[in-house]
Amino acid sequence: MPVTASPAVDTIGTHAPESNAVIKPGYDERLTNEDLAPLRKQTWGTYNIFAFWMSDVHSVGGYITAGSLFALGLSSWQVLVALLIGILIVQFFCNLVAKPSQVTGTPYPVICRASFGVLGANIPAIIRGLIAVAWYGIQTYLASSAFLVLALHFFPWLAPYADLKQHGFAGLSTLGWAAFMTLWVLQALVFWTGMETIRKFIDWAGPAVYVVMIALAIWLINKAGIENVNFTLSFLKYQGWDAVPVMLSAIALVVSYFSGPMLNFGDFSRYAKDFKSVKRGNFWGLPINFLGFSLLVVVTTSATLPVFGKLITDPVETVSHIDNTFAMLLGAFTFMTATIGINIVANFVSPAFDFSNVSPKHISWRTGGMIAAVASIFITPWNLYNHPTMIHYTLDVLGAFIGPLFGILISDFFLVRRQRVVVDDLYTMRKTGRYWYSRGYNPTAVATMIPSAIVPVLCVVIPTWQWLANYSWFIGMGIALVLYRVLAVRMMPSHVADAHQD
Repeated sequence: MPVTASPAVDTIGTHAPESNAVIKPGYDERLTNEDLAPLRKQTWGTYNIFAFWMSDVHSVGGYITAGSLFALGLSSWQVLVALLIGILIVQFFCNLVAKPSQVTGTPYPVICRASFGVLGANIPAIIRGLIAVAWYGIQTYLASSAFLVLALHFFPWLAPYADLKQHGFAGLSTLGWAAFMTLWVLQALVFWTGMETIRKFIDWAGPAVYVVMIALAIWLINKAGIENVNFTLSFLKYQGWDAVPVMLSAIALVVSYFSGPMLNFGDFSRYAKDFKSVKRGNFWGLPINFLGFSLLVVVTTSATLPVFGKLITDPVETVSHIDNTFAMLLGAFTFMTATIGINIVANFVSPAFDFSNVSPKHISWRTGGMIAAVASIFITPWNLYNHPTMIHYTLDVLGAFIGPLFGILISDFFLVRRQRVVVDDLYTMRKTGRYWYSRGYNPTAVATMIPSAIVPVLCVVIPTWQWLANYSWFIGMGIALVLYRVLAVRMMPSHVADAHQD
């Protein structure tokens, strides 16, 4: 059935002349501000969505993740098949989650009001925001390592200040703090200038990484000699049917890696001029781009063994071994820029909208983003990163909530409401509004969320269930998708149900 949005996305409304937001007189100030309101103009095209995914993929974390799949003991073709299946699953679900935000011009926490209620939407918003805070700090710390390499290369006398035992506090060296805070400020400056600057930043950041990675791969292969490069990063351990469980784990790892940006992809698809642009951008940015990037990763990583005498999976460490100052400078700067790109895309914009949704009158989009940025300092992400067990449980438990949130949103929009959203009712506190439900909360969504989140969390924390931990996103999403549809038939208020059966 066709998607139906209210006239809120047309040119009628009260707004500042320079604003791209449409705020109608009836919109409640407790639910509305310039950043959360529907967009007047949606201008992003295919390339902008493509560039978004390039910025999301081309990072130190993406590099290490892709390289790790080639070290699982599978043959290269098995890894490529797993990569392709995993990224096609991501593409499919991204197309689904993009549509409600694109057709209404609203960000993720606002479209969640249709399923959770106008106040209940703070539940998914806060969960997603907290996950982003943790990852924002970790990615900033990872990016700062490139800055640290450059500082020590050009100013070797700073080495004592990079030693935590001599100079440092809270688990990080003095030079580490300087590098972390420098990256922290640079990211904040890019973010503070607004979404248009972010769009321009990601438009060139992703392609820039390709240029440097291709150059790095050519240099390494030339240095090693192509006959000395083994493009399988591990010894073959699994063959035949024994390889299937490992391939399934690899597929799940790909989906899990993208689960955060995938959930709040509506924060970006809302800017697309039409849904066809989103689908084309997703196609080029996900299966095509991800496979191309992964092939470059395995070429670059495999060449480090004959060149440096050891297998290096961290691109920053690879760059630090290059004896050409200009090449090292360019490489470190590029990977640092790429990681800033994914951090802004995945972990700055998301909590900016999410925290703003909690109190639109007092928390703007910029304020929401800065709340996340400041919070990322106090969690001391380097300590999380240095303790794999803690980060595994912390982020896996939080990540187990992403699947249910995704399942509820998709089930509500496609199965329950048949792709119909009344945008004006997303911004009203009237009890007659379709998304008021019970005191602003949808009991169906809350009742669905509890078991859908508990089950995947148990898969993470119970030792005998941990073989299912890699599939926590799929488990939570599947339970929520089905359970919400079943409960909605029985629990949805009659005036809401009637309105969506026209």
